[in-house]
Amino acid sequence: DRPVFTGHVEGHAEMEGKTREQSTSDALHEWREAERSAAVARRGRVAAEAAAAAAREAADAAQATAEAAAQTARAAKAVLESASGAEQSATRTAAAARSVVQSRRSDVVDAENDEAMADVAEGEAHERYRAAVDRASANNGLNGNS
Repeated sequence: DRPVFTGHVEGHAEMEGKTREQSTSDALHEWREAERSAAVARRGRVAAEAAAAAAREAADAAQATAEAAAQTARAAKAVLESASGAEQSATRTAAAARSVVQSRRSDVVDAENDEAMADVAEGEAHERYRAAVDRASANNGLNGNS
């Protein structure tokens, strides 16, 4: 049976409760194990640093995205307010245009009525003129003034 290595104390190996000096082979083995442990710890530290850097970059990217989203939201709100204002303005403009059209239609109707009344008045005046001419001719014929 070989003694079981359970650790070391100041250059001595502890074996099943007995202390003895380490052999070169045991010391080399212990050193290599310590080197492996140190290398694993270094790799772990490097991986942790890389993960921390990636997390910082992700946090920075998330912050930039949040800021861009906030800017987009503000721009969208401004566009919505502008569109709402434009819609209200267009509604008022359309109402004014309808009022102008209605007013012009009314003006056209009034002008047509005025024209018709003027045509009637002209016809009546022409008729009165003919009657006056006819009377004058008849009176001249009776008076011998032909």
